[in-house]
Amino acid sequence: MGTQTFIDLFAGCGGLSLGLRRAGWTSLFAVEAHPDAFATYSRNLIGDTDAWPDWLPQKAVRIEQLISDHRRHLKELRGHVDLVAGGPPCQGFSTAGRRRADDPRNRMVGHYLDFLRLVQPRLVLLENVRGFTTMQLDDTGSYAAHVTGELEDMGYRVWSEMLVASEWGVPQRRPRFFVIASRDKGLDGIDPFLRMRVGRRQFLGSRGLPTDKEVSVAEAIGDLETRGTTLIPYRGGDGAFMEINYAAPVAPTGYLALMRSGASGSPTGLRLPRHSNIVTERFDKILSTCRPGIPLSSEDRMRFGMQKRSLTLLAADKPSCTVTTLPDDMVHYQEPRILTLRECARLQSFPDTFEFLGPYTTGGDRRREACPRYTQVGNAVPPLLSEAIGEVLFALGSLAQDGAYCSEVFEMA
Repeated sequence: MGTQTFIDLFAGCGGLSLGLRRAGWTSLFAVEAHPDAFATYSRNLIGDTDAWPDWLPQKAVRIEQLISDHRRHLKELRGHVDLVAGGPPCQGFSTAGRRRADDPRNRMVGHYLDFLRLVQPRLVLLENVRGFTTMQLDDTGSYAAHVTGELEDMGYRVWSEMLVASEWGVPQRRPRFFVIASRDKGLDGIDPFLRMRVGRRQFLGSRGLPTDKEVSVAEAIGDLETRGTTLIPYRGGDGAFMEINYAAPVAPTGYLALMRSGASGSPTGLRLPRHSNIVTERFDKILSTCRPGIPLSSEDRMRFGMQKRSLTLLAADKPSCTVTTLPDDMVHYQEPRILTLRECARLQSFPDTFEFLGPYTTGGDRRREACPRYTQVGNAVPPLLSEAIGEVLFALGSLAQDGAYCSEVFEMA
């Protein structure tokens, strides 16, 4: 198989890029507006082997500014880019918050399409939240319908599907909407999402993951529990926080072995939260009286005097709910605390070798525009799911390059 290149738009900290790279793709460059998220991307994913163009500085940049400043350079990429991937910022579409049709983040979809018109890649991958399929752009239909129509007008054949991350080894029931589009005429008759499902068991088995059940929260973060461990001052330099003195498990689960691959010693991001006595007591009561695995009911929230709209006590034996940008949306399955950054990253399938940069959280007026570490993790596409999609796209790109494919593969389902 030859080299196949991709560009990652709205790259965030790099979950999508990491999965695509592990599936065999070669990165040309990434576009990310937030400096902290780009710093994380740069630390983990920009190396000497990248083909980052000389005309594009390796720093955070808004996509509309990139298009405005480098239109000629982007046009010159035509015929040299196999895939443009990315997910326009989803907060404007998310049903977890207040959806506003005039949210400026919704305009990023238009910039994404403008970029495609300039570069004209062979393949397109777009990811977003479930609300992307229901939020109305205008009287003509939803954002998803608009994107599909625009891609078809550009000459692409379009497929779309809702995927749940836990079906691909991620210990999290995270539903996400994906669009795949291709300009290659030789791929007529191929459904990439069907191909994904046909190959699912092989994908999981080859990584040591169970094929007959979902990976649970305890399987993913059981080695990071505080009970029975020694706490030490947080290694990040702030002596007011503590973290566990990590010891790698002797007999890790298949998922843990995958996450620990290539890692030595303690992972970063183990800083434990500092809860007040009142909060700790409330979490203790939640642990003893609330049903794990589902959001607290309105009655429970009233009982605890909570104004927070969404809080879930994790179930140890099941995948987690969706990891969000707010660390206080989840309570640990057996300890009266929220999760550490590394625990959230594990639930997103980031390996322990991946390091996040920037502040941990941001509150007040900066919350809307900032991108601290917890936000970076919550916004990311799970790398393991990205890898599953990336393998299918890589195979499709190779088939198109060869000008032929074996239809028998698609008759197995």
